[in-house]
Amino acid sequence: MQSKLIAFFKPRADAAQKSEIGDDDLSLWETTQHLFVNTYTRRPNLSDHCDKRKEVNTDPVNGKLSRPVSGNQRLKPGTRSSGKVLNKKRSYAQFHLDLGQSDFNLRTCSTCDFNYAPGDELDEKQHRSFHKNYTHGVPFKAWRHERCVQRPNNEGGRVILVLDGDPSAQRNKVQEVVKMMEIELEAGWIFHKLCQVYLFISSQRVAGCVVAEPIEEAFRVIPSPMDGASHSAVGKASGSKRNILRFGQILFHREVAKKLHPTNAVGGLDANGAIVCEEETVRAVCGIRAIWVTPSNRRRRIASQLLDAVRSSFSNGFALEKSELAFSPPTSSGKSLASSYVGSPSFLVYKPASFEC
Repeated sequence: MQSKLIAFFKPRADAAQKSEIGDDDLSLWETTQHLFVNTYTRRPNLSDHCDKRKEVNTDPVNGKLSRPVSGNQRLKPGTRSSGKVLNKKRSYAQFHLDLGQSDFNLRTCSTCDFNYAPGDELDEKQHRSFHKNYTHGVPFKAWRHERCVQRPNNEGGRVILVLDGDPSAQRNKVQEVVKMMEIELEAGWIFHKLCQVYLFISSQRVAGCVVAEPIEEAFRVIPSPMDGASHSAVGKASGSKRNILRFGQILFHREVAKKLHPTNAVGGLDANGAIVCEEETVRAVCGIRAIWVTPSNRRRRIASQLLDAVRSSFSNGFALEKSELAFSPPTSSGKSLASSYVGSPSFLVYKPASFEC
């Protein structure tokens, strides 16, 4: 038996040595002695886009097994498993926290009162568009059925009347113009359904607007003796040489405004610069609720032409007199316009329904 084992482990040079061991003896040895088992694994083929071979890596720090890495990621570290190339260029965006600061990365336009962020392309584009619409007028395309009430001779403009029953496109245009008016005249009171809106169209833009409403009575303004005196006092003070400070070639002018003392109120209104009216009411037909002209079109008699259009078309069948027009409590510029149009500082003023007296 020992000789057979030695012969089995002896290197076999030819087939003759293999015949020396019988088949029966070899099967008996395999069943009673050791059995050698050889295991072979098939190596997969590499493809162009995907490698299914996985390797198990060991972390040299903690000795734990890490996640298997695919061959595609190992061979191409700059790509994902899907084959898409990663974008190596990074885009940076600056973010800010707005916690209610009064002026936080924003700038307010002194003309159109629009808040925007300097340097932001979208904000600056919106500001340019809004600023142009405010200073030159809201863009306007001719309507198929527009109610033209007047065509002034100068510069080819026209006045269009819009009522509450008109198509939605015309009423939406009125709302867009009213938003521009609210920047100077405050919001929430200018327009309501009973109003008649007059639009002055020039160069395909709305250059001016008047909002009128029917009324029955108004109050007559009492002229103030300080109206002309205040302007002359300021002019004399500004022209005085004693109010000029010189530093080299730089001149500083100091204006001295005369303080107005309160006057005795007739109608219960008592404040500096307030409109003082008579107690008794007078008859009025049309109330000028609001009037506005774009800044670039002022000093061109557009407001006067709008008021002429109101007087000629507000009441069907006859034109109104200037004395039958009444104005809502005006600003300083509105007071100058009303007195200039009527021809007297004693014009009519009424209280709109939305105003609290």
